Amino acid sequence: MSITPANAFPRERFNFALLAIAQSLFNITAITVMTLSGLVGRELAPDSMLATLPISAMMLGTLLSTLPASLFMQRFGRRTGFLLGTSLGGFLGGALSVLAIANVSFWLFCFASLLLGIYQGFAMYYRFAAVDVVRPQWHSRAISLVLAGGVVAAFLGPWNASATLDLLPAVPNAGPYAVITALSVLAMLLLSMLRVPPSREPGADWPHRPLRAITAQVDFRVAVLASAVGYAVMVMLMSATPLGMRAAGFAMSDIAFIMQWHVLGMFAPSFFTGFLITRFGLGKILLTGCVLLVISVLTAAAGQTLSHYWLALVLLGVGWNFLFVGGSDLLTLTHTPTERGITQGINDLIVYATVVTSSLLSGVLVHYLGWSLLNLSALLPILTTLAVILWWLQRRRPESSPAFETR
Repeated sequence: MSITPANAFPRERFNFALLAIAQSLFNITAITVMTLSGLVGRELAPDSMLATLPISAMMLGTLLSTLPASLFMQRFGRRTGFLLGTSLGGFLGGALSVLAIANVSFWLFCFASLLLGIYQGFAMYYRFAAVDVVRPQWHSRAISLVLAGGVVAAFLGPWNASATLDLLPAVPNAGPYAVITALSVLAMLLLSMLRVPPSREPGADWPHRPLRAITAQVDFRVAVLASAVGYAVMVMLMSATPLGMRAAGFAMSDIAFIMQWHVLGMFAPSFFTGFLITRFGLGKILLTGCVLLVISVLTAAAGQTLSHYWLALVLLGVGWNFLFVGGSDLLTLTHTPTERGITQGINDLIVYATVVTSSLLSGVLVHYLGWSLLNLSALLPILTTLAVILWWLQRRRPESSPAFETR
């Protein structure tokens, strides 16, 4: 019988299903926030420049929780950590969002978004939990398959952000956040059944290097750079899209349509990104991700028709997928099981520090520069990342490394 991510361990099929569904439920939350919270923020905020602050608050919550979340799960296990993040972040964050809108409280809404960021801080480790249940040669496919759970959210996230606005008639715009609260309860029930095989938990006899030795690795730095730039550029432009489209006169249904296709671009490639990495090599996938981001921002800067938004946001999603999946896969090559918690935590800490900065800049830049110049400003980090990856590939070429060869 062939070894696949569905049969490597007895409970693996069930674990994969739980993680993929949990990823979908979380992504509905994230997409709702990215689609709607900037618009809600603009209505509640004392100044329109603060419109995307709730989105930044979510990213800040992720930044503050990502390293503690990784270390917590290293000590107490994946399931306990995921349940804590879903209850404290998802359920409470969603409930307080409803309360904030009902009381027209911008700062309470920002705090609720911060809690939703804690949910994200834990949920980002679903992809690494997938690695914990498969053999090393299947790591890239495991990460891809769990992230593919976001495809369902591509339809349900934008739908939730637009179709349930009047779910609570007495509190306009609060309906989508009430749905988030309910979905968090469902996620808690599912994650309570997750079991990570004991054989994948680190033992005391595994080597443990100093943190500086881990972060000094070129592979580690390239992995972090690819994930951070891909994610930061995606969040900056995704956060600004609803504001840019509103300013251009588009209806909420048009915004939901564009965001739906963007999220499909983010997660649909996950069904084959792992295979592409295996077939063509990690380096080529990272380079392709950079090229797609360049084409995306140039397309967005060229015009503000629905077609421009559609093509730009789809390419933005696919470019993010290649860089984020590729960076996550490369990261798994830089640590031992005992070093997992600190390595993955530092990676995500750096990634979300960059994302918080980009989301904060998003509202300010779209206010002062406009949509086209906002997109063009993203070229510098993208092209810098492209150059670094090219240098890295040239540096690795004399070596026999799975990080640049096909697997």
